[in-house]
Amino acid sequence: MSEQPGSSDSCDFLVIGSGSAALSAALRAAKGGLAVIVLEKSERLGGTSAMSGAGIWIPANHVARAAGVQDSPEEALAYLRATAPEGWAATEDGLWQAFARNAPRALEFIDANTPLEFVVTKEPDPFSEYPGGKLYGRQLTVEPISKWTIGALGLRVRASTLPHLFSYQETVDLDPYHHPVSAGLKLLPRLIWRLLANSRGQGNALITGLLRGCLDLGVSIRPATRALRLVQDSTGRVIGAEVESRGRRRTIEARRGVLLATGGFDWDDAMRERHFPGGVKFLGAPSSNTGDGQRMAADAGARLDRLDQANVYPCLPTTYEGRLAGMPMTFTAERHSILVNRHGNRFVSENDFNIGERIDQRDPRTGEPVNLPVWLIGDRRFLRQSPLFRWYARKLKGFLVQADSIEALAARIGLPPAQLAETVSRFNWFCDQGSDQDFRRGQSAWDKYKTHGEGVRLAKLEEGPFVAVEVSRSILGTKGGARTDDGARVLRADGSVIDGLFAAGLAMANPFGTRAVGAGTTIGPNLTWGFICAETVLSQPERTGE
Repeated sequence: MSEQPGSSDSCDFLVIGSGSAALSAALRAAKGGLAVIVLEKSERLGGTSAMSGAGIWIPANHVARAAGVQDSPEEALAYLRATAPEGWAATEDGLWQAFARNAPRALEFIDANTPLEFVVTKEPDPFSEYPGGKLYGRQLTVEPISKWTIGALGLRVRASTLPHLFSYQETVDLDPYHHPVSAGLKLLPRLIWRLLANSRGQGNALITGLLRGCLDLGVSIRPATRALRLVQDSTGRVIGAEVESRGRRRTIEARRGVLLATGGFDWDDAMRERHFPGGVKFLGAPSSNTGDGQRMAADAGARLDRLDQANVYPCLPTTYEGRLAGMPMTFTAERHSILVNRHGNRFVSENDFNIGERIDQRDPRTGEPVNLPVWLIGDRRFLRQSPLFRWYARKLKGFLVQADSIEALAARIGLPPAQLAETVSRFNWFCDQGSDQDFRRGQSAWDKYKTHGEGVRLAKLEEGPFVAVEVSRSILGTKGGARTDDGARVLRADGSVIDGLFAAGLAMANPFGTRAVGAGTTIGPNLTWGFICAETVLSQPERTGE
């Protein structure tokens, strides 16, 4: 069933949010026989997940296994441990184990209970050289699906800033960023059919398929319904939530538990500025992501953690929901360009998969950013490489800065002219040698895959006018929230469980944080933690005598 005015104000399991974690949990709980209600604050369904490219990182999955890929939860866990930030294992290892153990089960369950078609992409693990890393098989996505599959609710699936007429793999293979016309022409009949059928790929497809599965199992989907606060009994157990819809307040009872899957706090200015000092260039999440879940959890006595973590990625300016927003785009490793920090120094390989983490790098003593503002510096050939870059750059006045010399450009953007000139000179020398001796740009398995066989993309900056683009911290979703155990149960500061309260997705203290282990480190864990949450709820005995 969908939104219905006469729907019951009680259920077994109440899910707050409608993204990938929320719908995965709702699907599993409903399959287990529970009466499930999904609340969505905004008029649009799918949250950040609907806007995403829907890369899904799931190790040891059945789709890759059918293609002959050898993988295991044990190898995945070794990989997670080898690539994690220093010190994280002390608090996150139990959650990594739960993820590695449950991720393959979650994907198989979703595959069997939705119309989604999962396919393995060609992408390697970005740290494939590390213990447990793989060159192929862990990165999946979904094929396009018609939004009419879910009837009128298809009109409510949140649109994206990304071109979801293309599938994930089509954007990788055809590279519409550099070749928009040829990419469109190669797929023209297919794209026309998708327009006629209201079919979309990537995040829109993922959410559409999950919603179809939930509807088939009787889940009640309620858009434009905001949870205001959690309701607790005399023992502190969470037994429901007070909600508001179209000006009417009421309480929804949840007999078996409440899941907070409300996304991040990107658009809460005070909270964001407290945990991300130094400012944010663009936000790429829905404006409804204002930290409701984090606040409700804290009010219920939860410990909040990892609030300084986020999905940080370079973005181009665009308009979304009537305001300036960021569209995630990989443009930092173009030929004839480099990235420099506020001191005029390179600080990372421009092809680094975790370039967002390096942009967001903090001083461990003060928590202040050490590189911001970050600038892309290029020569005039950089601008010729992508018509889409120029198109989006025009959406924000002053986004592109130009000057006739490197020194003049540095002066215009507030960098030390002599140091920037020295940095460019050193990079040009690396281009002559054919090897980036500072940051090994283009030398990892990930780099080689992403350059489409074009080599290391080392090309000099020497033809004016020179250009600068600020590529400072842009956030696609904060990743901090309620601390949970390995069953998605929310914990208090003393480590005790808040009975009846769960968290998943971007509303939890994410065990992966800013550092990504694959091009799907957000969606893959989101689907898995929603599944884990529902499994926990189903395993608990039903309360009696109430």
